Amino acid sequence: MINKKLAIAMVFTGLSLTGCKNENKESEENISKMNEKNASLNTAFIGTYTKKEGHVDGKADGILSIKQDPETGEIRLEKTLAEVTNPSFVKLTSDNKYLYAVSELGDKDGTSGFIHSFQVQDNDSLYEVDKVSTEAFAPCHIEIDKTDNFAFVSNYMGGVVVMYRIQQDGSLEKHKQLNMPNSEKSHTHSVSISEDNKHVYICDLGLDKIWIYDLDAEEKTIQKNEQESVSLAKGAGPRHFEFSKDQKFAYSMNELNSTISVFKVEENGGLTLLNSVSSIPEDFEEDNSGADIHISPSGDYLYASNRGHNSIAIFKINKENGEIKQLGFESTNGKTPRNFAISKNGSYLYAANQDSGDIQSFKIDETNGTLEALGDPVAVPTPVCIEFLN
Repeated sequence: MINKKLAIAMVFTGLSLTGCKNENKESEENISKMNEKNASLNTAFIGTYTKKEGHVDGKADGILSIKQDPETGEIRLEKTLAEVTNPSFVKLTSDNKYLYAVSELGDKDGTSGFIHSFQVQDNDSLYEVDKVSTEAFAPCHIEIDKTDNFAFVSNYMGGVVVMYRIQQDGSLEKHKQLNMPNSEKSHTHSVSISEDNKHVYICDLGLDKIWIYDLDAEEKTIQKNEQESVSLAKGAGPRHFEFSKDQKFAYSMNELNSTISVFKVEENGGLTLLNSVSSIPEDFEEDNSGADIHISPSGDYLYASNRGHNSIAIFKINKENGEIKQLGFESTNGKTPRNFAISKNGSYLYAANQDSGDIQSFKIDETNGTLEALGDPVAVPTPVCIEFLN
């Protein structure tokens, strides 16, 4: 016969084992829920500055990643994915297989700037496959054609744009070098390619021009358009370029005079300048420089970032004539907003505040284009560029 003490011990042991089983089950369920939640989050790659330059005090140590909740818009900083010096601009291929990053080096850093090629792994980590010269200094922008066969890099110094062929493994082979006239004054800042992949537009901040080229991806050729360029006002400084949703109009963000220029896109790919409007309020008298420009997925609204006024300017697009009407400005709650990105669903906007070291999230009201800040900015060291996985 089992004594009383032994019986009581056996009961408690049974209860303890049952409790452990329940706890283990709950723990497994919580882990499963957490994994499901993480799987539903979107990844974005962040280009940064990593060292002190004349215009920035870099605090990061390479390419970073953030996670975004597509339902709430909230973001969190994840980790450093690749240690690269000044990876100030990053760009994905449309199939998400490869990420390219500049290494924005000056003439005191080496023989040239560089572009790094990374394979994007299943866990969104990066595996480096190549690193090649950009043939000049201060590379600041990357564009990839619609076939994912060519990458273009703009060097801020020297007026040099390099066209590379993208190989099967993501590595790069130099295909063509485009040299702008007056290399001392030319500052090529970005390349944009039309949706039909036939025309290439190069913003030349130093020469106040947008250079126009014709691209034949099948024949692997690029040549000057019959309209070689379009000139902007002296001292405008075209920096970034964006097409309307129907490709009938285009817009340049002009860094030096804080304006946005509106163009009609001609059938041959040429550009006709229609007008230019200010990207800052009329009564703002402090220093400002224009930075980035994007159009909402709906095609109804245009957004532009201001460094100095530290804001996102909001415009309504007239789809009939391409004109833009200023709707207002929203503070980025930080200092020196550079690049910004709109989420794929068009519901959220994220501004990279370079000098305050953070990213501000906004909810976009798709009925009127206005922005509502989602809490405080999230700390991210010296962010410059935000690139979401498609």
